Amino acid sequence: MQKRTKIITASILAGVLALGATAAIAGPIVYRDLIVGEADAAPSVTVSPTETGAADAPGEPGDLSGAWVVGDGSFAGYRVDEVLNGTDVTVTGRTEEVTGELAVDGLTLTAASFTVDVASIATDSGNRDEYFRSNAMRTDEFPTATFVLTEPIAVDTAPAVGEVQTITATGELTLAGVAKTVTVELEAVLNGAGGQVAGSIPITFADFGIEAPDLGFVSVEPDGFVEFSLELERG
Repeated sequence: MQKRTKIITASILAGVLALGATAAIAGPIVYRDLIVGEADAAPSVTVSPTETGAADAPGEPGDLSGAWVVGDGSFAGYRVDEVLNGTDVTVTGRTEEVTGELAVDGLTLTAASFTVDVASIATDSGNRDEYFRSNAMRTDEFPTATFVLTEPIAVDTAPAVGEVQTITATGELTLAGVAKTVTVELEAVLNGAGGQVAGSIPITFADFGIEAPDLGFVSVEPDGFVEFSLELERG
């Protein structure tokens, strides 16, 4: 009886150890696939049907000169890669608290500025968001991030409604109180009376005085992306 008891006890112990080993391996995978889930797709423009036909039948725009503003449906945020016990996890944070103004003269974008309420950017994890706001971005001191166009953008011909264009923009990106000149490729499209611009700006956190966290079991890669999708309407 005693021998049988020892055998059962040993079997239970072996099972517990095996379960613990499995949990140590599977834990990060469960975190990635079930808790975090699939990361949001990178921003891109969507083409809406024109007033004269389908989205694949571009129409003629009116005069684009004048003031434009960021409208409802816009968002901005970030994309980073975490490493949790050797498992790669991509995390995206988003906010719709985005404002901005643009000025167009003929076929030239002469000025543009955008502001993001950084403290409202959220992910799937409240703990991550609190670290992001308090430690990384220090939103109590720097509550917003901004992008200001520093070089005009001119095109040779007027864009057709429903036709996606790729344009290059150079401007000053300010994060956590640090301003850097960046150049980014954007997708842009006119959808009837309005338009949309989307893109991703690659950044290195240290360039902006932001320390990527490293807690041993989880760390954040030193590079990431600032992402945005802006719905534009006449001001």
